[in-house]
Formats: sequence, structure tokens, C-alpha cells
Amino acid sequence: MDWDKLRIFHAVADAGSLTHAGDALHLSQSAVSRQIRALEESLNTTLFHRHARGLILTEQGELLFDATRAMVKRLDAATARIRDSEEEVFGELRVTTTTGFGTLWLVPRLPKLYAKYPDLKIDLMLEERVLDLPMREADVAIRMKEPSQADLIRKRLMSVHMCLFASQTYIEKYGAPETAEALSAHRLICQNPRSAQVGAGAMLVSELMTNDISSLLTVNNYFGVLQGALHDLGIGVLPNYLSNDFPQLVRVLPDVASTEVPVFLAYPEELRQSKRVSVFRDFVQEEIVAYRRTSRH
Repeated sequence: MDWDKLRIFHAVADAGSLTHAGDALHLSQSAVSRQIRALEESLNTTLFHRHARGLILTEQGELLFDATRAMVKRLDAATARIRDSEEEVFGELRVTTTTGFGTLWLVPRLPKLYAKYPDLKIDLMLEERVLDLPMREADVAIRMKEPSQADLIRKRLMSVHMCLFASQTYIEKYGAPETAEALSAHRLICQNPRSAQVGAGAMLVSELMTNDISSLLTVNNYFGVLQGALHDLGIGVLPNYLSNDFPQLVRVLPDVASTEVPVFLAYPEELRQSKRVSVFRDFVQEEIVAYRRTSRH
């Protein structure tokens, strides 16, 4: 099968338009249309339904698009490996992690990495969905559980526990509970049960709610919970890695914590020799060591 035709087909399927695909490929609309017709003739099938608003893939087109998408990702991986220099670190590195960890722990530390490697371009994807590393949806992942995907190099970074925190000013004004039962006199700030979160955190909140919590603020991510605690709204259920970076937070009920949440860094086996991946991996591990050295909990 002609790769040029497949490349053009992929661009059209991705854009949903002959015109937009032509712009991306620097080809005229008529040239793109001819290539698509030739590909359909060679396969003896129709790949697109054509209508006034654009193009929609047929069932056969969807099958071919799945194949070309996998091919493009593999080619991207090969290109990344070829471009990696033995002396220099440059180019794009796609990193995925959870919204909470990425926003509250990773991003504040990235200036150190950029100071060392100013030509590095990081595309940070913060979401709870587990991206497919072997299919190159991302190059590196930091996850709150061990990755289950095959063909991944994985490194356990640290363990996290969900704990209770309040601001110093909140404690000075309302006092700190001395028992879990005393939480009933305070507002609890936590993630709502419908939001994506680590199971250990959800279990801890469920246990805390048995203490007849009268006032509650739920948020769909840890950043909102943190802001609530920092602004004296109540006692927040937050990961313990925040204690170093937010000294105005005070651990409440130190004996109350979730079960262990392991944090893993993972990347595809095929990127083992990637300089971009290796410098990012080493940077994160160094920051973890520094975090442990200065940890207040």
C-alpha cells in the first residue's frame, strides 16, 4: 500500500476536511481528493461519507484510521530516538501525570530542569485518565499506582498518604481536633466522591464521614481542596507531599492517614536510550531525594 496515500488519508481523517488536510500537507484540495479516490479504488471500498459539513469515516475508514494512527505513533517514537543527541538535550518531551501531583508538586520544581536544559520543550498533560505509553500518547508518566501496561520501564519514586491539614490561622481561631470524633465540630474539605481520585483517599474520606461531619465542602480536585484549607475554610484531606511546600499548613490528627499510595515513573522500553527521558527521570528522582531529606512528616 502506498505510504504517501496513507499519509494523506490520515491527515484527512484527522482533520475531517480535505481543505484543512491540504493546508497541513501543503497540497491543493484537488490533489488531496485525487489521492483519496485513488486509495479508495485500490482498496475497492469507500473510506469517507461526504456531506456539506465535512467528511465522516465509514466503518472501513475507521479500521484504516486505527492502523495509520498506530503507524504514526510508532514513527514518532522512532523519530524521537533518532533525534536524541548524545551530548545535547532538546526537543519535545510529553509528560503525563495526575492534575494534583502535576500542579502542586511537579510544576513548581520545573524551573530547575529548564535552568539546566533550556532547549527542552515539555508538553505536560495533567489528567486522571491513564494514557497509553506504548502507543505514544505520552513519553513519560508519573502515576499513583504501578502501571499495568506491558513493555514499560518503571521506577517506584515514593509513597504518598492522604492526611488532614488546616492552616495555622484556622487552628488559632477554631482550635485543632484532638480526636476523629471531634471533627464533627469542623468543616471537612475533600474531593467529592464522583471525582477521579486515588482509592485510598476516597476510603479515608468515607471513614471520616462516619464522625457525623456537619459542614462539608467538596471539590473535584486537590488544588481546590488545598485552596480551601489555605483560606481557613476548614480541615482538608490532602496528600502529605504538600507539607514541605506549604509551611502555613499544619498536620491535624497525625495518627489519621490513608493507606499507602505508591508513586511510579514509567516510560516505554523503546525510549530507554532517550536523553530527554533520562534527564527528566534523573531530575524527578533528585527532587524526590531532596523532598525526603527536608520532609516535615
